[in-house]
Amino acid sequence: MNKLLAEEIYYNMVLGRTFELAAKEHYMAGDISGFLHLDIGQEGFSVAAMKAFEKGDVFTTYREHVMAIARGMDPRAVMAELFGKAGGISRGRGGSMHLFDPSHFFYGGDAIVGGQIPNAVGCAYARKFQGSEDGVMVIFGDGASNGGAFFESLNIASAQKLPLLFVCENNGYAIGTKITRVAPFEKQAKKAEPYMMTKEVDGMDAVAVYEAVREAQELIQAGHGPVFLEAMTCRYEGHSMSDPGTYRSKEEMGICKSKDAIERMESYLKTMYGLTDTQLQGVQRRAQATVDDAAAFAAAAAEPELSELFEDVFCKERVNASF
Repeated sequence: MNKLLAEEIYYNMVLGRTFELAAKEHYMAGDISGFLHLDIGQEGFSVAAMKAFEKGDVFTTYREHVMAIARGMDPRAVMAELFGKAGGISRGRGGSMHLFDPSHFFYGGDAIVGGQIPNAVGCAYARKFQGSEDGVMVIFGDGASNGGAFFESLNIASAQKLPLLFVCENNGYAIGTKITRVAPFEKQAKKAEPYMMTKEVDGMDAVAVYEAVREAQELIQAGHGPVFLEAMTCRYEGHSMSDPGTYRSKEEMGICKSKDAIERMESYLKTMYGLTDTQLQGVQRRAQATVDDAAAFAAAAAEPELSELFEDVFCKERVNASF
């Protein structure tokens, strides 16, 4: 990883955490309603995975704010979407859980746990049919790996040798249920071993995540077939803003936060490229200014028109269509 890329990943990680902290603040102030799933603690994985899989289609979970921004979406449009404003990336209709932007090949925010996995399989099949070399990446949590559609997707992707990268973001919990209570093992890659190549990476190490995703993408692009990558991570907040996270002890959270991805990236930049604390603080100020601007934009943005309520709900009749 060169210096320019490392600095870009660090900036997006800091931007992501600053954005999430601001979203939390505005949710508590009543500016954001509905569900809000924060990515605080997992920014290293979210940013590095997006930067590594720069070409191809991406399907994600509903904890996708940081991924969306790292993929290239305007923080203003993302924050406005959280506010439910017309200037949002989904015109204020999707909110926190439905950030969607085909121009960035980002089909994120599926509110059904694991619902994005079979969608990604279909997309990967289409890519193979079209002869595209870019491939598809689908990101899901450890809890989603217990669903039936997950195993069906593994089977189809393997049988058809699809250019699909399965990425399990394993933070150890499905909402408040520890994964070992509902699965016989902590590492969910074991479920995929009969179907395809599996790899594991430290999800709190952005550099390692970037390298692992790039390597896996090269494999699927070369016609190897699907690959399963498991990233072991840790979220600092509860599952959503309605979850106090009391099922995790202070000791567990202390271990979790001792692996902080942003701090590790700062150490990497200092050691590898000689960045100073002053330079890092400059990046942090730039990220804060970007988020402040996004929040101000969202607050001032217009509400969606009531006339739009039923737009894109029903298919419009095609006149003189040939079947």
